[in-house]
Amino acid sequence: MSTDKVLESVLDQDIPDPYYGNLVDTYGNEFKVPDYTIKQIRDAIPPHCFKRSALRGFAYIARDMLLLASTFYVFHNYATSEYVRSSRLRFCLWILYGFLQGLFATGLWVIAHECGHQAFSSSKTLNDSTGWVLHSALFVPYFSWKISHGKHHKSTAHMERDMVFLPKTREVYASRVRRKVYELTELTEEAPLMTALVLFGRQLIGWPLYLLQNNTGHNNHERQSEGRGVGKHNGPAGGVNHFSTSSPLFEAKDAKYIALSDLGLGLMVILLYEIAQVFGWYNILTWYFIPYMWVNHWLVAITYLQHTDPSIAHYGVKSWNFTRGAAATIDREFGFIGRSLFHGIIETHVLHHYVSTIPFYHADEATEAIKPVMGRHYLSDTKDGPAGFLKSLWTNARWCQWVEESRGAEGLGKDVFFYRNRNNLGVAPLKLDKMWGPKVL
Repeated sequence: MSTDKVLESVLDQDIPDPYYGNLVDTYGNEFKVPDYTIKQIRDAIPPHCFKRSALRGFAYIARDMLLLASTFYVFHNYATSEYVRSSRLRFCLWILYGFLQGLFATGLWVIAHECGHQAFSSSKTLNDSTGWVLHSALFVPYFSWKISHGKHHKSTAHMERDMVFLPKTREVYASRVRRKVYELTELTEEAPLMTALVLFGRQLIGWPLYLLQNNTGHNNHERQSEGRGVGKHNGPAGGVNHFSTSSPLFEAKDAKYIALSDLGLGLMVILLYEIAQVFGWYNILTWYFIPYMWVNHWLVAITYLQHTDPSIAHYGVKSWNFTRGAAATIDREFGFIGRSLFHGIIETHVLHHYVSTIPFYHADEATEAIKPVMGRHYLSDTKDGPAGFLKSLWTNARWCQWVEESRGAEGLGKDVFFYRNRNNLGVAPLKLDKMWGPKVL
């Protein structure tokens, strides 16, 4: 049995409800801690869903690359002054080009992500070789991100170990707005303009900042077992990034893989430089970097909405286990773009967190298979389809500002946390006295 499966087995211990008290999510719905096991999840999935086909995977890669190449051919040859006399119309057409290429390139990004999970084929060498090429082409350090992303999967929704969109605690949020913890319930509603600015900034530079300084990841690097995290922290010049072989995100044995990831990025820089010498940097900006920014936007939006929602719980050290963490994600709906161009990464993410080696073309069937096991714990928000998906970026930014325990929590329930906000949306935050102690009900 693999180390991961042993860990899942050990952590999959059911804890009776009386230990938790009355838990309430942000919507005000009663929350029950998941009580099923990972074995039940795996047993419910049809055996053929675990089968991976390199041939089928490469067919999808060929399709996505054909879409990229044909789009480039059409715009490069026909969105010109010879065929389109209006400069304004040509500008709009090239904006459309960047948007379309961003969609198709995100599809390749998703397949590279599957390679990192060994869901592309049964060959680790083929998976990593393919993923390294695809992710390097999109300026993603393949092995570096593969390692940190694997840690995210092993610690999803863990308040001290999760690596992706770890929510702010009440104390951290209070410090960000320069208020005392007990003052949060006294704050006025956050200005919509501020929400818009935060949302815009995250979508524009959230991904580069995550790679460069581990934004949204945990900041407990002092606990790194090899001692590589001593004195290091998230943020500028904190020494926590995806490019340094001494980063506490990795262990010493990972150094060669981090270097190989950096090599891939370096080769891509050289390639773009050589192309720019022939065609100019303006064309590189139009052909590559604008679509690249769209890819960044989509992957940040997708990841944020997979792990942020008023119905999602997060867990402390005492209450977390693998099964509960994997349930703390949500499926959404993005129509044709999500299911076809993005290979279903939006619509089947809950299943992906339970069994990440299942390829995306079997994920819908496997998702339906685990729903009866999960019952009320399967989370999805498909209302309004693609429009609802995009709308959730705004609504979740307003609803999900920090996490804290429920008012009626008891025992281990005090180690289960839910989103709260200062915008009078959903369940009100706890009222604390100036000692942060007894609750004022």
